[in-house]
Amino acid sequence: MLKLYDYLPSQNGFKIRLLLQHLDQPYQHVPVAIFQGESRTPEFLEKNPVGAIPVLEPQPGVYIAESNAILCYLAEGTGYLPSERLARARVMQWLFFEQYYVEPTIGTLRFWVLSGKLKANEALAAAKRGAGERALDALERHLSQHPFLANDSYSIADIAVFAYSHLAAEAHFDLASRPSFLRWTERVQGQSATLPPIYPYTQDAMA
Repeated sequence: MLKLYDYLPSQNGFKIRLLLQHLDQPYQHVPVAIFQGESRTPEFLEKNPVGAIPVLEPQPGVYIAESNAILCYLAEGTGYLPSERLARARVMQWLFFEQYYVEPTIGTLRFWVLSGKLKANEALAAAKRGAGERALDALERHLSQHPFLANDSYSIADIAVFAYSHLAAEAHFDLASRPSFLRWTERVQGQSATLPPIYPYTQDAMA
């Protein structure tokens, strides 16, 4: 059985849980207390030398790190990742967009707000907020003309970008002024009867 090494409050982990739910794929969830140093142990660093979650173990002793790489692995051969060259490249375009423009800005600001660390990171917050606003503006422009991000069909591109961006209001971004983006989040949510739960950060993340 697949094993997913994960910290439940992480939206990078949420991406994988959502795709596994779509695929009706059973797996063993292995919690990793990242703020207690469990991702920095020698044992875990053998699984991912960067010391980050999520990590997928598709077979004993074989590990895949980086959430979007895991999405690609799991989606291979399914409708969530097209095989045609151009269509696949468009999915990859948005996967790279998510890791460069969404997760480090919206995701980081959300963590700082929810963990009470925004004031301590005030010097960096303005630049991240500006970059996050530009990312949301780019999504609004694109989604005003397309129902989904890549090839006008639901894919792992939508799963990846949705994970952090749909929670942007928790980082004090204004989503009401972005109606196309909000309609897209509703379409993504409509792909499942229910979404995996969103977990609050654990107390050790506040330290």
